[in-house]
Amino acid sequence: MPASPTTDTPSPRQAGAVRIAFDNSYARLPERLYARLDPTPVAAPLLVRVNAALAEALGLDPAALASPEGVAVLAGNRVPEGAEPIALAYAGHQFGQFVPQLGDGRAILLGEVVGRDGARRDIQLKGAGRTPFSRGGDGRAALGPVLREYIVSEAMAALGVPTTRALAAVATGQPVLRETALPGAVLTRVAASHLRVGTFQYFAARGDIEAVRLLADHAIARHYPAAAAAEHPYRALLEGVVTRQAELMARWLLIGFIHGVMNTDNTSIAGETIDYGPCAFMDAYDPATVFSAIDQGGRYAYGSQPRIAHWNLVRFAETLLPLLAETEEPAVEEAKAVLAGFAPQFDAAYCAGLQRKLGLLTGQAGDGALGQDLLTRMAENGADFTLTFRGLCDAAAGPAGDAAVRALFADPASYDSWAERWRRRLLDEQTDPPARCAAMRAANPAFIPRNHIVQAALAAAVERQDFAPFEEVLDVLSRPYEDQPDRARYAAPPAPEERVLQTFCGT
Repeated sequence: MPASPTTDTPSPRQAGAVRIAFDNSYARLPERLYARLDPTPVAAPLLVRVNAALAEALGLDPAALASPEGVAVLAGNRVPEGAEPIALAYAGHQFGQFVPQLGDGRAILLGEVVGRDGARRDIQLKGAGRTPFSRGGDGRAALGPVLREYIVSEAMAALGVPTTRALAAVATGQPVLRETALPGAVLTRVAASHLRVGTFQYFAARGDIEAVRLLADHAIARHYPAAAAAEHPYRALLEGVVTRQAELMARWLLIGFIHGVMNTDNTSIAGETIDYGPCAFMDAYDPATVFSAIDQGGRYAYGSQPRIAHWNLVRFAETLLPLLAETEEPAVEEAKAVLAGFAPQFDAAYCAGLQRKLGLLTGQAGDGALGQDLLTRMAENGADFTLTFRGLCDAAAGPAGDAAVRALFADPASYDSWAERWRRRLLDEQTDPPARCAAMRAANPAFIPRNHIVQAALAAAVERQDFAPFEEVLDVLSRPYEDQPDRARYAAPPAPEERVLQTFCGT
């Protein structure tokens, strides 16, 4: 349950004992790249959760963060020593339409820390109040979307997908108005950085090539240091971003994840999954699956995500053209050459991942077709994506394991004919069956953030102030590849009356 509320709302600049070793490289860039401002204090901050393991990895003291003073920092009521709060400027293509000014309308970057692993990360308060980029919004976040991002981002991290992380969630003690009044909250988000394709677009659209160069140099120093020594550093930067996005899209598809709002302002230069709004995971496999209530045309459907990632990367390349060559034509040719590498890199990463999911550890020419045939049959038969692949882990040991998988198919014979071919292919593998099954279990999660499970946990927290389901969901999803027999209901697909057909943006 949440801790007792912190009742005082002191000056945001009041000093305290929370120690965070900030080293704020982005705040040292020219001030036209951001706006300096403090978070807006809230009425009665109440701690929902501190991510103790992440705090310790960042070199922070979880107990200090959970103290009244720490909760005041996490709520935006106090600014810790060394922080330089800023809201970042960026633009973006939203559903294909360019918006020249977006920016952090409800998020404030406190600063950067270097963790125990030597990696630099941003610490940002999401829902921290109005900024110059709020465009009439209230700058606040509701408790439900904050907890959704906490659950899904931490699940993605446990699944091995590059992602922003949730350090803490704090209820604000004051409502936010959406369609109705909802309890407010602040999420403390940790990211490799908050550089987006839209960050570069903001300045490119204004003809501020110097700012684009500064951003590119910052991205190279922070995320792609090897590019600095390349013959053409800015081309190497583009190559690095293309590679990471190609690999990220493969990881998304291999676990059935649908981002829901793949705008360019939600495309991270660092290659992380960022901005969990109407995100969701598939139950029954269907490449056309869309959950986002705002994606009326299905632009960001599950199977369209690699294509949209490439489209977003083209927009990024456009911002770098003045840095790639002195004149437009050779710059465009440079960009095209790099962008042409996206599809083969995505295909290689996706096919390798699909082979691992099927237990094909040596790799043969026909493996991709075998995997795609299974997916086609799953789509035709309404088979659950996660349960099918997890079931194959047992089926790989022998036909006795087929029953659970067959039961997922409307026509079990469709699975049977595929399984015959799969087993013939498995005979070519040199791996012994127990080792193969273990490798498959490491590639096929038993647990994902099922939409109906997440929604039930959010409803309990928002409607009844019951955070026990939220805590249990987090615990289950922290070990997604382990069998947890006592938590079987978290692995099950929804009953017809439990299905969540739409997910919503948190703004």
